[in-house]
Amino acid sequence: MKLHKNLCEAVISGLDQVFVQGGHANQVVETLLQSNKKWGARDRNFIAENLYSLIRYQRLYSYAMGLSGIDSVESAWKAFGAHLISEGYELLAWTEWEGIDASGVKEKIEEGKAIRKIRESVPDWLDERGMAELGDKWEGELHALNETAPLCIRVNRLKATKESVIDFLETENIPFRLDEEATDAIIIEVKKNLRGTYAYKSGWFEIQDVSSQLVAQMLDPRPRMTVIDACAGAGGKTLHIASLMQNKGEINAIDVYEDKLRELDSRARRNGAAIITPTFYIEGMENQFRGNADRLLLDVPCSGMGVLRRNPDTKQKLTPEMLDEYIALQEDLLHRYSIMLRQGGILVYATCSIFPSENEKQIEKFLAKNSSFKVIEERKISPRETGNDGFYICKLERKN
Repeated sequence: MKLHKNLCEAVISGLDQVFVQGGHANQVVETLLQSNKKWGARDRNFIAENLYSLIRYQRLYSYAMGLSGIDSVESAWKAFGAHLISEGYELLAWTEWEGIDASGVKEKIEEGKAIRKIRESVPDWLDERGMAELGDKWEGELHALNETAPLCIRVNRLKATKESVIDFLETENIPFRLDEEATDAIIIEVKKNLRGTYAYKSGWFEIQDVSSQLVAQMLDPRPRMTVIDACAGAGGKTLHIASLMQNKGEINAIDVYEDKLRELDSRARRNGAAIITPTFYIEGMENQFRGNADRLLLDVPCSGMGVLRRNPDTKQKLTPEMLDEYIALQEDLLHRYSIMLRQGGILVYATCSIFPSENEKQIEKFLAKNSSFKVIEERKISPRETGNDGFYICKLERKN
């Protein structure tokens, strides 16, 4: 594809927003692609693919150009040049790329690829932490987390059946495959903006990875139960729970961010989920719900190390201090929120992380202090082994 200055400038704008201004990659890309209605599908693909590749491998391309990172528009142009050279492009005689030696850049890229932390573009501390947490498994997981994530949807049983969604996909000539474990999952095998379709707008399905769908599935919510989703966020899993409950029962969706609860409320209306009550957390609220829940979901805040394919900028923005704060918060939430579960009820603890310190080690600490709980089932979902997002899901029962 011929290089067009306006498309390259769009990529640079995205890099500036992510690395200099601190924007979230997904939001930046989405906003950027909507900023020019004249761009066709090919133009949008060029911008999105190059931008995500540069975010994923910014350390490798920075290394090739002798940069410490992307911290300015000038450094963004240089890193972009290195990326294009690695993809076989010949750089045009633009001022931004003046003086770049293509053969030298290629040599530095190959040199960088021999060093894991540069090849996979993670900070030194994160590479060391990954080795400490996962040992020999770290390299394979890290490589898998730099691959492009598949597009997966979840059928909303309140508005559609799997058969009707399949009919829609076949009518639109959209190739797909089913998943063996997630009963409502359909994996889309092409790049497609499904949010613009009538089926999505009508609430027939949500976009949700297989691993994320397995969380509510393991919770096993049933009609007429009382369910608490205590870290609901914008409610992807909450909506799945409502679908599994057939809109019968009660779901209290609690979160500390009002904007996310407003988004959940809007999504619930589109999904036809009438049993969800978005609830802003007030200190001590767990005592109000003590012993109330048949099912309790704790999809706790975490490092996001299992979903780097979807949020590649996390690698650069996460710090050791942030990770330690997440671990402390997870332990606190498990301890405080578990009292909301009734005797005989089921608690599911989940993270989108692959680090044991956020996962099984949290459960070990919790059980050491809470003998009334026992583990029923535990899942560690490996991106390398499954091709899905990295998740940890633990199902516990409150015995007394």
